[in-house]
Amino acid sequence: MTARPAHSSPGWFRSLLSSAALARAYTLAVLGAVFASFAIERIAGLVTYVTIIVGLCVIGAGMLGTRRDEISLVRLVPTTLMVFLGWALASVFWSTDASDSLWSWVTTAALAFLAVVIGHVRDTLQTARAVGDVLRVLLGASLAVEVLAGVLLDMPFPFLGVQGRLAELGPVQGIFGTRNMLGFVAVLALITFLIEYRTQSVRPGVSIASVVLAGGLAALSDSPTVLVLAVGVGLAVAALALVRHTKPENRGALQLGLGAAVVIGLVAGYVARHPIIAWLGAGTDFSMRVDLWNMILDFVRFKPVQGWGWFGAWPPLEQPFGTINYFLDATHATGLNAFFDVLLQLGWVGLILFVALAATAFVRAWLAASERRSVIYAWTPLILIALIIDSMFESFTLVGIGWMMLVLCAVRAGMSRSWRERIDVPGADDGLPRGGAGA
Repeated sequence: MTARPAHSSPGWFRSLLSSAALARAYTLAVLGAVFASFAIERIAGLVTYVTIIVGLCVIGAGMLGTRRDEISLVRLVPTTLMVFLGWALASVFWSTDASDSLWSWVTTAALAFLAVVIGHVRDTLQTARAVGDVLRVLLGASLAVEVLAGVLLDMPFPFLGVQGRLAELGPVQGIFGTRNMLGFVAVLALITFLIEYRTQSVRPGVSIASVVLAGGLAALSDSPTVLVLAVGVGLAVAALALVRHTKPENRGALQLGLGAAVVIGLVAGYVARHPIIAWLGAGTDFSMRVDLWNMILDFVRFKPVQGWGWFGAWPPLEQPFGTINYFLDATHATGLNAFFDVLLQLGWVGLILFVALAATAFVRAWLAASERRSVIYAWTPLILIALIIDSMFESFTLVGIGWMMLVLCAVRAGMSRSWRERIDVPGADDGLPRGGAGA
């Protein structure tokens, strides 16, 4: 009898899809593609980026299929995420342009699917490590591009949105398109690099160099939101450390006290908003945002419950976005606030669902980080805090990088603490990667 070639063995392809090596490579590929989406589109075109995302979705579906015996359907996707995406899909029927709205929803759902796959094939430590590895490369590339444009050649790179102002100490944009996006990514990187340092998952020299790189680019971005993000995340780190070092029987009262302090702080910040804005030197920028938000509220009154339809980033010629920009004599691509943007596009129903998605994920992640010994569990709530704070000034959490990170954190938080644990104990998060992926 003639032996079959090894490559024709029935289970070789299944073994490949369920392997730890492919899970790691896939996670790096997804994070690299989404974080570098602006550069990919500018260099290779939108079709190239879409092709990459479609290919990754197909591979991800195969990976989940090979792990179907290990993943419970009821634990696959957070309920709040499914309901939010369902309402966004329903909005296609009353959108001002059903075709554009549908394709925007497909893009949103595709990025959410990629995040769900990563959440099920990698554990929290592996996910944080992958984010750290990707951001080290992309922030290093950003610095290299800025040195080339601002020092060596002393000329802007318009196709990348790089102004070449490094010699003037900024603002710089890197390969992320805008200074605000670079600042946002740098803060996410700082959180990740510091977690890597605390968990000793990379060499100390690499951690320190990474923190210096991210911190330097955050400062050079001259983004008015970076300082707010840094302060917010810093306070969250202090609060989480306090909770983790408090006796379990006293944590409940402390958590309530911290919640009350947050509410009081928000009220105080709103009352003192003008002095704070003047101190940050962001008066003009904030005034522009207030004008935009007031205009958004004017249009929300026409469709307060259901909104104008889901588009994510604003199509310049669609309504009501084109009219808003016309009245403001501006070219805004978003509402510069994720909550106002959701309110405009999906109405009050959509806003409630979006807040429920973010809040549920944050509460679950915060409680897990408060109770579990490993510091790696702090990564998820700290990333969520950065996303939520940034959502007050930008709409990054609705598209691209921000949206994928929000869904990824929601999936990780749901696997750590969920009502599903009561009905599906074997699927509970034990800190190990799915499918035996130990690498």
